[in-house]
Amino acid sequence: TMTIHSEEHVVDVHVRSGIYSSDTIFDYSHGYIATRLFSRNACFIMKISKEYIPELEEIGRLAFETQTMRNVYSPNNVWAQFQPGTSALGHLKDWLLYGKSIERLCSGLPLYQ
Repeated sequence: TMTIHSEEHVVDVHVRSGIYSSDTIFDYSHGYIATRLFSRNACFIMKISKEYIPELEEIGRLAFETQTMRNVYSPNNVWAQFQPGTSALGHLKDWLLYGKSIERLCSGLPLYQ
């Protein structure tokens, strides 16, 4: 499911698929994306790159197209591959950088950038 909070410039994406379940937040006001993978009990954070990540309005349009037409082809599908690396627990300066939405999602979990 996807929830778009236009006034906060935040998109919440919830994937419920057993071991592959995850929550993702696109925080356009702070410029970051955070994905919490429930099977790994970790959060992955990356900077929004405008050349690869659609704008907030475009995500809403793509979601509407997918919902109504089911098999819409779009070159703007978002895929991310995370490389293993070092992690750290979020500190106050991290949460100021990433914003409250991502803090609520990832607080207390190892953060991978």
